[in-house]
Amino acid sequence: MRLMFLGDIVGRAGRVAVVEQLPDMIERQDIDFVAINGENAAGGFGITEKIVRELSDAGADVITLGNHAWDQKEALVFIERQDRLIRPINFPPGTPGRGANLIKSRGGDDILVINVMGRIFMDPLDDPFAAIEKELAACPLGKGASAIIIDMHCETTSEKQAMGYFADGRASLVVGTHTHVPTADHRILDGGTAFITDVGMCGDFDSVIGMDKDEPMRRFTTKIGARRFEPADGEATLCGVVVDTDDETGLAKDIWPLRTGGRLEPVLPPFWS
Repeated sequence: MRLMFLGDIVGRAGRVAVVEQLPDMIERQDIDFVAINGENAAGGFGITEKIVRELSDAGADVITLGNHAWDQKEALVFIERQDRLIRPINFPPGTPGRGANLIKSRGGDDILVINVMGRIFMDPLDDPFAAIEKELAACPLGKGASAIIIDMHCETTSEKQAMGYFADGRASLVVGTHTHVPTADHRILDGGTAFITDVGMCGDFDSVIGMDKDEPMRRFTTKIGARRFEPADGEATLCGVVVDTDDETGLAKDIWPLRTGGRLEPVLPPFWS
């Protein structure tokens, strides 16, 4: 099975890149399942139901969130009817929505997607490792699910890497999101889990992590904010990874980085056409 995970969509530039490119990618590259982090899709802060529909229509099978999950307050309501929109599983009990879900691939396989948020330099949520342990025990790879994808949304590389090793051999893919800069450490861990510390973003890299440069630079240099952050609106780079899994075990056979468009040097899987 061939899985694709696309990094955090930041604003209109990121949305346009995904909506325009994803349908052709799915068809030409035989992608069976697409996961996207969409927590910055609405003007850089949160997501709307209209955007959820746009991304789903373009081919996204599931959309994960993070610390900006509720920046668009309407999400507190519509997430209950959008079963392919996943918020961090370690929010407190009673939080709207779901942190994990079994979703069918294009070939009819059950894919478990889990979204979890780290705690270092982030909101003090429940233990992410305990939350992942509970889900993996309830729906084991190869038994309850044909593949398992974990989106570890957090600040520090150490916490992301620790989650990769924690789930090694029990998940198909663990990706780090949130910091918006793609790392070069994509690999398959000893137990067979594909991993990357941060998958990057789908947004304009002529920016400060996707935001127009002027306001972040003003705040860094003067400590005075003049206006709200706005997403940069130049041509976006689409960042992600593609993973092939073993049909028998659900573990990863290969992982390739994907970067196309915008300002970063293009990197494509060897089979890309």
